[in-house]
Amino acid sequence: MSKPDAAFPTDGETIAELRELYRAAESRAARLRLLSVSGRELAAVDPDSLTIVLARCAERLAFFIGHPAASLAPADFQDGLPIKAPGPEGRVVARLVVNDLASLDAIANAEDRDAVRMQLELMGATIDRVEKDRERSALLETLTEREKRLELLLEKVFTAQEEERRRVSHELHDGVAQTATALARLLESSQGVRSVGEGQTGAIAPTDVARGLVAELRRVIAGLRPTLLDDLGLLPALHSLAEALAAEGYDVSVELCDGDVRLAPTVETALFRVAQEAIANIRKHAGGPCPVTIEIKLEDDAFTFLIADRGRGPSEATLAAGGRGGHNVGIDVMKERMAALGGTLDWRAGAVSGVTVEARLPREAAQ
Repeated sequence: MSKPDAAFPTDGETIAELRELYRAAESRAARLRLLSVSGRELAAVDPDSLTIVLARCAERLAFFIGHPAASLAPADFQDGLPIKAPGPEGRVVARLVVNDLASLDAIANAEDRDAVRMQLELMGATIDRVEKDRERSALLETLTEREKRLELLLEKVFTAQEEERRRVSHELHDGVAQTATALARLLESSQGVRSVGEGQTGAIAPTDVARGLVAELRRVIAGLRPTLLDDLGLLPALHSLAEALAAEGYDVSVELCDGDVRLAPTVETALFRVAQEAIANIRKHAGGPCPVTIEIKLEDDAFTFLIADRGRGPSEATLAAGGRGGHNVGIDVMKERMAALGGTLDWRAGAVSGVTVEARLPREAAQ
C-alpha cells in the first residue's frame, strides 16, 4: 500500500484548516454583528433613550471581548477606555469601564481591537451628536423665551404710549381746547372788536385766530387719540381718516369688512396707528392728490389690512434702503407694531410709482 503524497494535506490537516477557517469566519461575523446591531441602535438614539442604548452597547461590547459586564463612566473618570467625540481634538465624552481591561492593547486579536475601536467611535459620535442637539434645543428655548419677553415688552411700550396719548388728549380737550373755545366766544360776543392790523390789507380778526386755534387743537387731539376709535372701533375711525384724506382731494376707495366687527383693543389701536403712518407717508411722498385704496378683509385664517396709493412714490433714500430696518423709522415702527401682535407687515414700492402697505394677522390673534 502506497504512502500519501506529501504534496497533499492529510484528512487531519484538512479538517484543522477547515475548523480554523470556520472560526475565522465566525469571528468576522461576530464583529460585523456587533457593529451592525450597535450602529442601528445608536443611529436611532434621541436624548431620552441615550443612556439605555449606551448601556446595551457597553454590555454587548463586554460580551464580545469575553467579559461578563461593562459600565459607562463620566469623561473625567480615571480608569476605563476613553470614548471620544469625532474631530481632531479627540475630546473624551465618556469612558467604558471593563474589569481587567486597561487599554485596547490588552485585546490580543488585532481585528477584535479594530472592532472595539470602531464601536467606541460610534458611541462617541452618538454622545457628541446628542449633546449638540441638547445645546441647540436649550439655545432655541432661550431665544424663544427672549423673543416672547421682547414681544411682551414691546406691547407694554406701545400700551404705555397709547395711555399717555389718551391722557394728553383728555387734558387738551378738557383744558386748553375749552379755554380756546371760551376765548373765541368771548371775542365773538364782544362789542367793538377790532381786527388785528385793521385798515391794512389782509387784516385778521381775533375771532378768526381763536377759531383757528380751536381747530388746530381739535386736530391734535384727534391725532393723539380719536374718540371714534374708543367709542365705535377701528372701522369708523378708518372711515374718518379716509374722509379727511378725500377732503384734501385724494380719490379714496374704501372697502372694509362687516361694520359690526370689533377686534381686540390692542389690535384695533395697532392697525389704526399703521393706517395713520401710512396715510401720513402718502401726504409726504405721493406728490399731491392721487388714487388711494383702503381695504380690510377678514378671511377664514387671517385678517388682512391694506393701504395703497398710486402717487409719485417714496424718496430715493427710502427706495435705496428698501424698507430695511433702521433706515426708515416710520416703516420700522409699523412692522414692530404688527410683530408685537404676532403678525407681519409688508412695505413695498410699485415698479413705477406708489406704495403698498399690507398688514396681516392670524385670525385668532386679531379677535
